[in-house]
Amino acid sequence: MTRRNALQSVTTALLTRRITISRETPLTVAGRPVEIAFTSISQRTVRVAVQAVDKGQLQPIPSDGALVKEDWGQPVARLRAPNTVKSGELKVTVSNGPVIQIKAKDGRLVQELKFSPGSGRISFHLGDGPIFGLGQGGPQFDRRGNLDRMVSGQGGYRLHTHGGKVPVQFLIGTSGWAMFVHYPLGAFDLTGKAGLIEPTYPASLPFDIFVIAETDPQAVMREYANLTGYPAMAPLWSFGYQQSHRTLGPPDEILREAKIFREKKMPCDAMIYLGTEFCPNGWNTRNGEFAWNTKAFPDPPRAIQELHSDGFKVVPHIAVEGRHFFGTVNDPCTAPALPPGRTPDNHWPDDRQVSCYWPAHKALLDAGVDGWWPDQGDDYDAPSRLARNRMYFEGTRMYRPNQRVYALHRNGYAGMQRFASFLWSGDVQSTWETLKTHIPVAINTSLSGIPYWGTDIGGFVPTQEYTGELFARWFQFAAFNPLFRSHGRDWRLHLPWGWTKGEIGYQETPSYHPDPRDLDNPAIEPICKKYLELRYRMMPYLYSAIKETCETGLPVIRALWLHYPDDAIAVARGDEFLYGRHLLVAPVVEKGATSRSLYLPRGTWYDFWTHERIAGGREIVRKVDLETIPLYVQAGTVLPLGPVKQHTEEKVDGPLTLWLHPGANGAFSLYEDDGKTFNYRQGEFMRIEAAWNDAQRLLQLRLAPGSHMIGMAERNISVRVKGETVTRELVFYGRPVAVKI
Repeated sequence: MTRRNALQSVTTALLTRRITISRETPLTVAGRPVEIAFTSISQRTVRVAVQAVDKGQLQPIPSDGALVKEDWGQPVARLRAPNTVKSGELKVTVSNGPVIQIKAKDGRLVQELKFSPGSGRISFHLGDGPIFGLGQGGPQFDRRGNLDRMVSGQGGYRLHTHGGKVPVQFLIGTSGWAMFVHYPLGAFDLTGKAGLIEPTYPASLPFDIFVIAETDPQAVMREYANLTGYPAMAPLWSFGYQQSHRTLGPPDEILREAKIFREKKMPCDAMIYLGTEFCPNGWNTRNGEFAWNTKAFPDPPRAIQELHSDGFKVVPHIAVEGRHFFGTVNDPCTAPALPPGRTPDNHWPDDRQVSCYWPAHKALLDAGVDGWWPDQGDDYDAPSRLARNRMYFEGTRMYRPNQRVYALHRNGYAGMQRFASFLWSGDVQSTWETLKTHIPVAINTSLSGIPYWGTDIGGFVPTQEYTGELFARWFQFAAFNPLFRSHGRDWRLHLPWGWTKGEIGYQETPSYHPDPRDLDNPAIEPICKKYLELRYRMMPYLYSAIKETCETGLPVIRALWLHYPDDAIAVARGDEFLYGRHLLVAPVVEKGATSRSLYLPRGTWYDFWTHERIAGGREIVRKVDLETIPLYVQAGTVLPLGPVKQHTEEKVDGPLTLWLHPGANGAFSLYEDDGKTFNYRQGEFMRIEAAWNDAQRLLQLRLAPGSHMIGMAERNISVRVKGETVTRELVFYGRPVAVKI
């Protein structure tokens, strides 16, 4: 090769990777000249930024806080005319229209974006198979064939059954692609052969889209977490049972109700109190204000201390309306001074600066509250919703820097997981259809990067369908949600013992109330207790799954697609889910059900209740009574169960039991830390790696590299085999140990 040819080759390569100049027709969108920049986020993820060129200057991409960073490095190419470039393993071709084709290394079409010249609409390739994501709410389960207008809040799509909408513009195609539309915001029309993004504002520019070319579902979740952030660890107690209240009684009744939990040995970790004006007698004086209601809490620090002494955390309801919420807790407050809550004319201001508003919370922290329930906010725009999520996380850490944060939000946006935000599905109705719909809602919310999710157990608005049976079935489902919380207008009927000679309590309108003959159902209380105890026994498993979520982006509630992407039947099932990696949960959602049809993916499974061993890869019918929902454990699973506790911090004597499920090799990573602080970031955690060799019937335990024994220097462990009577007892000191079964 001559020197001239070599120089030509280098020049061509550089132009392909950076800026390519062409004499072809310039690229335009909505009649405006544009530049399209491609940035390699990873080998299989590319950022596509389409920006208008105005007098030689590029239109900026708005910053809304959703992305973990603003600068993703230099683009591999900037195009103002058609061309073909490479980004990692991906081949990207731009033609006039403009049309952007993205192909994988093997030539497979990953995505095709077509920009409408006049309207600013974007059509995109749907591929085959179900489509997931798009946040909480909207049409369920497979998004294909539906129009989702992505309206935030409870005024969107069928609130009574589908819950409030929390739009997240992350879309997953199970045929091997995913896409996060960072900008613009708009509706998703998936009713045609191609998908269509309808920007909220016509002819909207710029466009900022991240395309993921992955056939491995777990890699898809990891790539999305790399863009918008991995979840922050929430406190251990937040995964215990939480009892929410509505209209409160006198102070002695409030404290007495907490005592009943302990007397009945009903595990519970948190008491949540609604604000006054949403009910006649709440924790504060008025909605949006921070002064305690003396009729309910005449001495707040003393009441909180008494609740703390019984092992309860205290969470007050906070309601702040508005349209724009901006800044951070560390920004200087530049807005006019306002009283906490409403303005003097009895309205919340449309604009509120975070640093002006956050200090109003300090008095509650000083009194000893443990977390927050930020309600309302449906009218906030996306950056404002995220700013409020961020405020409760960073604001609490401002006063308690090494304490994990709990905040239960009604609204959010992409990236909210970075702030350990919990989300509940809003003011849904107490119907069987609502319960049924919430299984796919849970799955899609989890696939949208929001792992800490739950609902009002029993439904918020009572209907004529609300009975003890519906409450029990909902309670069973919620026992396998990350957020395990009961709340409703008739809140006394949302207590675990509420249907034992139940009473409606304060009556609100508009509401329907159960038939009085249904209020005395003594069968419900023991069912609730059974699932409360199961939840706390499974806490070692759940907390380990939470840690996995924070490290990998994989949610706790998992679509079967995440682990069985090559099983078309499993991928299409939206009425059951995996709880972590190893448990399959099939909630019962039909009134009067005596059986439940479900699909077991390939492999061998064990019925959790009967220990029966069942071959998978087929549909089965499981007989059920009122106290049972189908639970199945995958062969090879090492399932850790702890002793029953009345709250997560209770010290209880009793071994950790490792249940082995023969039939396949398996492993489990048992994680533990102090459950309160961020000390795990400095290595203060324990991770026990358990490996089961099925052929040798050998269980091996060892500490994972970088971890060490915490708390007690030794752990008593009982090893049991599902379906067998054999038991082995051992003491784990942190040194490798092998147990032959």
